[in-house]
Amino acid sequence: MPKADEILAELSALAPPQLAEEWDNVGLLVQPPLPVDRVLVALDITQKVIQEAQEKCCQLIVSHHPVIFQPLGRLLAGEPAAELLRRGMGAICMHTNLDSAQGGVNDRLCEIFGLTQTQPMAGMGRVGLLQKPCSAGELAELCQKKLGGPVQYVPGQNPISRLAVLGGAGGDFVQAAYDAGADCLLTGEARHHEALLAKRLGIALLAAGHFETEWPVVQVLADRLRGRFADLWVGVSEADASPFCHT
Repeated sequence: MPKADEILAELSALAPPQLAEEWDNVGLLVQPPLPVDRVLVALDITQKVIQEAQEKCCQLIVSHHPVIFQPLGRLLAGEPAAELLRRGMGAICMHTNLDSAQGGVNDRLCEIFGLTQTQPMAGMGRVGLLQKPCSAGELAELCQKKLGGPVQYVPGQNPISRLAVLGGAGGDFVQAAYDAGADCLLTGEARHHEALLAKRLGIALLAAGHFETEWPVVQVLADRLRGRFADLWVGVSEADASPFCHT
C-alpha cells in the first residue's frame, strides 16, 4: 500500500507545487494516520464527499480545492478539516498548480473544445484556435452540451476563432485574454464589472460555471493515480456537485 507521501509525490509530478500562486495552499493538508489503499477524488471536500469516502472505506481524499484555505484561527467541530481528522482520513489538494500544469484544468478544457496551436495565457490560462469559428451564442450552447451547466455570456464584436480558457473564477482575466488576441474568454464565473469590461473591449465572455469548468480535471487526477499505483483503489466522487441550483 502506498504512503500518502508517495501519492503526493506522484501528483506533484503532474502539478508541481511551485506553480501554485503565493496565496494558495496546496499539498498534503491533512495527514492520514494509516497506510492508504483506497482514495476518493473530488473537486471539493464537503460533508457529503467525506461521508461518501467513509462509506467506500477510503483513507484519503484528493481534491482540487483546498480543504484548508485561509489560515486557521480555530478548528470547529463539523468543519471539513475537523471531520477528516475525526474520521481518520487525509487530504491532498492540488489547486492553482493544477490550473497552470501541463495536462491540468485548462489543458483539459482545450482538449474538450478541440483547441489547436494553444499557448499559455497569463500563466494559468490557455489560448488557442477553434476548429471552426462560431458566435458567442453557439459557443454557449456547446459549453452547455459539453460541460453540463447553464451559461451566461456577453456577445463580442467578432466571430470567435481564437478562444482563451481559464476554469473556475477567471473573470478578472478579461483584459489578459484581450491582450492575448482572443475573441472570447471562457471561464467559470465573472462579475458584473468584468462583463462590462468585456463589452467595452468588444471581446466575448462566457461564464459556464465554476464547478462545471473544473470538474473534468477530477478524472485526470484519478487516471494519473490508477496508472501509477496498481494496488490502489481510486474512485471518482458521486456525491460531489455544484453548490448552486438553477431554475
